[in-house]
Amino acid sequence: MSAAVPALANAPLDAHRLRADFPILARPVHGRPLVYLDSAASAQKPRRAIAAESRVYEREYANVHRGVHHLSQAATGRFEAARERVRRFLNAASASEILWVRGGTEGINLVAQSWGRSALGAGDEILVSTLEHHANIVPWQLLAREKGLVVRAIPIRDDGQIDMAAYRALLRPSVKLVALTAMSNALGIVTPAAEMIRLAHEAGARVMLDGCQAASHAAIDVQALDCDFFVFSGHKLYGPTGIGVLYGKAALLEAMPPWQGGGEMIARVSLEKGTSFKGIPHRFEAGTPAIAQAIALHAALDYVEEVGLERIACHEAMLLDYATRRLAALPGVAIHGSHPDKAAILSFTMAGAHPHDVGTIVDREGVAVRVGHHCAQPTMERFGLAATVRASFALYNTTDDVDRLVAALEKVRELLP
Repeated sequence: MSAAVPALANAPLDAHRLRADFPILARPVHGRPLVYLDSAASAQKPRRAIAAESRVYEREYANVHRGVHHLSQAATGRFEAARERVRRFLNAASASEILWVRGGTEGINLVAQSWGRSALGAGDEILVSTLEHHANIVPWQLLAREKGLVVRAIPIRDDGQIDMAAYRALLRPSVKLVALTAMSNALGIVTPAAEMIRLAHEAGARVMLDGCQAASHAAIDVQALDCDFFVFSGHKLYGPTGIGVLYGKAALLEAMPPWQGGGEMIARVSLEKGTSFKGIPHRFEAGTPAIAQAIALHAALDYVEEVGLERIACHEAMLLDYATRRLAALPGVAIHGSHPDKAAILSFTMAGAHPHDVGTIVDREGVAVRVGHHCAQPTMERFGLAATVRASFALYNTTDDVDRLVAALEKVRELLP
């Protein structure tokens, strides 16, 4: 993933037209047209993805991999076609490297509890960046307590970007894993992931790359990045909740023990002789999976790629630039995360106004933003903040939405001078 804005592909994105593909955006909030600026928490869903999930339940639903009847065979075909769709989206070498999980959080926990438990031992070190979401910190801390590991933080600079000199200094032989976000959910900073992965591998460490924010804003090529593991969540990528993806290099996955036991992931169960397990990816997919959600994610990925990831990135970069200039002109507004390698997220505070008060007041104006620590408390602590207001942009946002946000913030200044 690159932080540079790609060349414009074909015509500029027409966000006003695309808004019609998202039915929820037509509803009012507090009697005002909805302005949704919280896509970093969860993106809204296009009709195509909604229809795909509904169709499964209305016409096509059956359990997968287990039935010889028509509905089961058809559902299995569509379910595995969704896995192949994700493989193409990430440019993985094989569909067997694509594991279905409930979301990015479960994917990271799977790696921690399977690869981490089997591959790491007392005294081994894990590096996590100060930009990480809690989901890419807490699982490693839990594992560290259990196995006597050491978790160290990669510091960030005042502009929010990774301190690469400090990172290089931390990479010593005892480091076995680097847990890194491709894009900060709190600040929008795009990390130099490719270079960090290269340096980690030179030092003999594996890399878990959290792509939950990045995957909806730029093309991801896991082979080019050479990451060992990569996760993303369907709900942030215009798909449904309850479905996510863990990519892992085949050689690593094949050496990892099962994380959960149950149906579907077994080859044979014997009370006398024990249990043997299927190969990848099914070894890691115990029980009935999120069938309809995987099929709906397939539809969401089709939609995003038809709109065009380059066009989406260009459009969001324009919105971020416009919003940054407009908010920077407001008295008392401080924007956090100033490094130019940013995407789609604007995190800020207002003098004299608590972020929760800001969020409540702008909500009454029909504008949805996120307030709080954004599950990134180490990032907040680095800047001496308890919380920020976060406006995050998606393909359906417009400059009109930014203007509505600015007008709502003026209302905050009137009420909380």
